[in-house]
Amino acid sequence: MLARIVRAVSAGFRTIRDRFASDYHPERHYMRGPGPMTRRAQHGRD
Repeated sequence: MLARIVRAVSAGFRTIRDRFASDYHPERHYMRGPGPMTRRAQHGRD
């Protein structure tokens, strides 16, 4: 009986957390600095 209540409460908390706390962090997907194509062009390699 107690285990069933604990499972229900934890499932409710997980649902609330998933709705309000996003796992998406756009800063992880943006490029930081020049990439390999820029380095090749600056060093004269094609």
